[in-house]
Formats: sequence, structure tokens, C-alpha cells
Amino acid sequence: MAELTLKAEKREVSTQAALKQLRKDAKIPGIYYTSDSAPLPISVEEKELNKFVYTKEAHIALFEVEGLKSARAIVKEVQFDPLTDKIVHFDLQGMTVGQTLQLEIPVSLEGQPVGVREGGVLQQFMHKLEVECLPKNIPDQITLDVSELKIGDSILVRDLSFDDFKILNADTVTVVSVVKPRGAEEGTTSAEEGEEIEGSAEDASQTEESSEE
Repeated sequence: MAELTLKAEKREVSTQAALKQLRKDAKIPGIYYTSDSAPLPISVEEKELNKFVYTKEAHIALFEVEGLKSARAIVKEVQFDPLTDKIVHFDLQGMTVGQTLQLEIPVSLEGQPVGVREGGVLQQFMHKLEVECLPKNIPDQITLDVSELKIGDSILVRDLSFDDFKILNADTVTVVSVVKPRGAEEGTTSAEEGEEIEGSAEDASQTEESSEE
């Protein structure tokens, strides 16, 4: 797994106004914590944090802050503004040798499904999956081969199994599937409705002729 340096600054636990000003300065407030130490309030440059959030691969942060020895960590949780989708807060979890971690890993698809070549549409429902593993086993991404999927086929969490990590999402969660084109189903419905309308008109015409006799 790739490692990127994340430089941070200590900050005081402050008011909402102070946090708002911090974000205006393009800095994101966060908390660094480990299993054996008190949480440390920090802030990082927004553009630096984006490298860990908006990526197709998971990264380990080489966490550096003034006055502390550098350490390895993962970006554990990120909070977004519901209106702007900008990052407003994050948690950084320190890594301890031998201690399992729970984190989200990006999902990557490879291959062109049989169903797509037959006119189907590939839909990816999960772009990240929650996994549990030791630090040494953190994958860059979870790669799924979708080349054998036909129209109507899906890959669920229960279909996945890996030696080095465990997926924590519910077994029934659909990760990816190949579905019929929306227009194909609508076209079938329209044709059937047309036949019903034509049949109704014919029945009505026969009823009128019988009445005239």
C-alpha cells in the first residue's frame, strides 16, 4: 500500500466560530487518536487531506505533527457538509503493530461483462467496502472481475472471500450487477399496452355491430 505524508498542526478545542474560520482558511479540523493515548486535536491543509479522501486507492498516512514523533495512521472517518459536500471534519487513527483495523477500501472493477456486450447496463452500487485486517494486510483496493456477469447477474458481499482481510458489510449487500436497459422494459410494456388497446377497440366495434343488427 502506498504511503503519503500528512503534515498536521496542533489546535485548541475551540468554538464553532473558530472552527468556521479555520475552514475558511482552507484547513480542516480533525482528531488523531490511538488505542493507548488521549485524542489529539489537529488541523491539516484541505488540499493535503483530499489526497486521502478523493482517491481510487487506500493510502497510509505518514502522520507528522510538531512536537511528536511521526507515526503511521489511516483516515478513519470523514464528515461532509450536507449542502456543499466539502470536508468539515476527519478522524485519524494511529496504527499499532498486531492490532486489527477497520477501514473502507475502494472497489475497482475489471473486465467487460458478457451482459454489457449483449446490451445490458453495468451498475456499481458499492464504491467502497468496510474491511477488517492487520496493518500489514491493508489492500490498495478490492479488484473484482466482472467479465462473466450476464444480464440479471450480480455480485453480493457473500460472494466475496479474501485471505488477508474480512469484509464487514452485510452479506446481502449488492456490490455490482448487470441489468436490462431501462428502455427495453418500457418498450415491452408499451407494446403490450398497445395490443390491449387495439383488442379493446376491436371488441367495442363488434359490440356496436351486434347492437345495430
